[in-house]
Amino acid sequence: MPVSDTDELREILERKRVAVVGCSTTPGKDAHEIPKYLLEQGYDVVPVNPFADEIFGLEAYDSLADVPGEIDIVDVFRPSDEVSDIVDAALERDEDAVIWLQLGIHDDEAVARAEKAGRQVVQDRCMKPTHQRLMA
Repeated sequence: MPVSDTDELREILERKRVAVVGCSTTPGKDAHEIPKYLLEQGYDVVPVNPFADEIFGLEAYDSLADVPGEIDIVDVFRPSDEVSDIVDAALERDEDAVIWLQLGIHDDEAVARAEKAGRQVVQDRCMKPTHQRLMA
């Protein structure tokens, strides 16, 4: 079952390196504004977008596999039908990276697979208001 416990969410939000899959170059889009907010809060945001060279002045990577170093949280801003492949990519790397599916994004099968592999998963919840409520 996806994480919903306040203490567990707070612990997740204390992790600082966030790979944002589907990070957008377009101001005003949630996939741009929420990573921007996270940057402003001191997170190490790593944009993952195969159609951008850089976002927020940071190098954008084509895929999770291309991101160097450890990832603490894989934050997903892609349609629900793409979640399964993203979860598989997340499971192939960092053993303890949390998978965070933003508001409106869900795939119960992929979530169950990730949890069976020992991963924490947050589903259908926005990081920004969660952060504002628990960390402000």
